[in-house]
Amino acid sequence: MRPEAFVRALDDERIVAAIRAAESRTRAEVRVHLAARAVDDPQAAGARAFERLGMTRTAERNGVLLFVAPASQSFAVLGDRGIHERCGDELWTEVAAAMREEFQAGRFTEGILAGIAKVADELARHFPRSEGDGDRNELPDGVSRD
Repeated sequence: MRPEAFVRALDDERIVAAIRAAESRTRAEVRVHLAARAVDDPQAAGARAFERLGMTRTAERNGVLLFVAPASQSFAVLGDRGIHERCGDELWTEVAAAMREEFQAGRFTEGILAGIAKVADELARHFPRSEGDGDRNELPDGVSRD
């Protein structure tokens, strides 16, 4: 599939709604970013986007980025140290597997939604939101693009 078709096939409204639903259960932050160009190493490109998007500036260092590069048909799931210390590589592997299955079936929005849902469950377990905890939305919820 051409990258433009992938981007057009995404339902940003459903993705943003899923991010907001996830963040309603946790103090953590979730973002989705689409790369405009092909990348050789999605993990390295995702790490650069993670920094550029301010993902390391959350109070508890618990941001998660789903980085998708349609032109190279690749993606990466990255988490800041607060969540990585609690879940390790196993979480990122599980999230990537859920996304990959949907992507391979041509269900791109569903792939991103599956990734958000898997991440949300772990974030809610390790960083639950509770009434009166003063949590605020630290990062934008929209799908970012470069």
